[in-house]
Amino acid sequence: MSATTQSPASKQPGTGKGSGNTSGAKGARGPAGMTELVSWKAGIGLGLLAILGTVLFGFLANTKSAGFRIAEARDPNASSTAAWITLAVALAAAAYVGYRWISQRREGGGVDRWIPATTIAAVVVLGLAALGVARVEKITVPSMALGWICSLLLLALAAYACFLTVQRRRIPGWLGGLFAVVFLVGFMIWIVAGGRDPEPSISLGGLLAGAVTLAVPLVFGSLSGVLCERAGVVNIAIEGQLLLGAFSAAVVATVTGNVYVGLISAVVAGALVSLVLAVVSIKYLVNQIIVGVVLNVLISGLTSFLFSTLLTADPEHLNKPGRLQAVDIPFLADIPVIGPILFRQSLVGYLMYVAVIVVYVGLFHTKWGLRVRAVGEHPQAADTVGINVNRTRFINVLMGGAIAGIGGSFFTLVSVDAFTKDMSGGRGYIALAAMIFGRWNPIGAFLAALLFGFADNLQSIITIIGSPVPSQFMAMLPYALTVIAVAGLVGRSRPPAADGIPYVKG
Repeated sequence: MSATTQSPASKQPGTGKGSGNTSGAKGARGPAGMTELVSWKAGIGLGLLAILGTVLFGFLANTKSAGFRIAEARDPNASSTAAWITLAVALAAAAYVGYRWISQRREGGGVDRWIPATTIAAVVVLGLAALGVARVEKITVPSMALGWICSLLLLALAAYACFLTVQRRRIPGWLGGLFAVVFLVGFMIWIVAGGRDPEPSISLGGLLAGAVTLAVPLVFGSLSGVLCERAGVVNIAIEGQLLLGAFSAAVVATVTGNVYVGLISAVVAGALVSLVLAVVSIKYLVNQIIVGVVLNVLISGLTSFLFSTLLTADPEHLNKPGRLQAVDIPFLADIPVIGPILFRQSLVGYLMYVAVIVVYVGLFHTKWGLRVRAVGEHPQAADTVGINVNRTRFINVLMGGAIAGIGGSFFTLVSVDAFTKDMSGGRGYIALAAMIFGRWNPIGAFLAALLFGFADNLQSIITIIGSPVPSQFMAMLPYALTVIAVAGLVGRSRPPAADGIPYVKG
């Protein structure tokens, strides 16, 4: 839905530092006298979500209180020290980022893209550190009162977004982030308050820890998709890469008696699947989506056959790989709430953090990343400046498969200690959805994978507490959000221009 207006020269906004959210006002920088299209998609999307939140959190709110238990520290003294230090660091970071935000706004330019997200993160860490300092073990809130507060805030934010659209101004990124946080808080209170107990409660630490754990293979799979599609190759074979990585890790770790050798074999297995994808789709120009689907079916059948004939016949010597144990990072693991969740991980969990950082820095802050993005956006132009398009695509697809293989090893070396049929459970396709929802950005894909893991873990929790919300609703929610993101209701979501298009030099 859009409205056509005339943009006088005196009302053109200046050029800012950050790109902001372009869905609020398309064409607002056009020359004077030109017809301008103002998009209402963001305002309508936020408005519908605000109405939904008002109905659920306000009119359908439960009169019971909702409780959120904080995870107990294994070492109270170390946890208290870490909480004080974290509180000081988070306070300093929030103050600095807030100062940068205000200064840039006063200069009349745009705000750097990273500032709103960093500010929200600093405030969240600051609140968790304050809980640790106060040694709060449980938070109990009145569901109806907070539900109406969240509803009114959502309506106010949606109204402000519509006001900015009417004024032909950009909707800032912080508005969408704040809207998401408020909606999530109201949603969690509404779900917990609907439990069967007189004062229902859930473990906040357990919820978040389970979300991170379930998101690990999704993060590796989505990073694999980002690497491939940024170079112009659609990687539907993530499911097969995860599954073969899990199978290889289980068998090799059992045979060698070394879980680290099993982890390396998972990397090789994922790369082998990508090798087939690269050769068939890049060299022989076969449709990339068809090749990916065929590889998924082939690997599913192959691993199921080998499991039934070999692994089941001799599980002691072929399917007992052992596990990668969790390792605590000193001090960081003692930070209240987030410490045990983020910094008490297995090797695969820590590799997840490293992979996200390396892929992001490599794609957006190196010469190699510039070439990869050029190949994905305009391969003809990249070829004219001397970039070997197909070789770049070939290397990226292999790297993507290796990363997905690490994610597959999570199933057999961390989650459980044995391989079973189709144990990836379609998570390769979920990783693709996380990549799209994250807008083909490593950080965005990481956060989207965490959201999927959060929704997956919440299914089990609402069943345990007896909430009336159907667990199928939580299973559906991430995909619905992905559709909303792709439709552009909360901003533009566009794949690389040459994604899925074979390149023939000539």
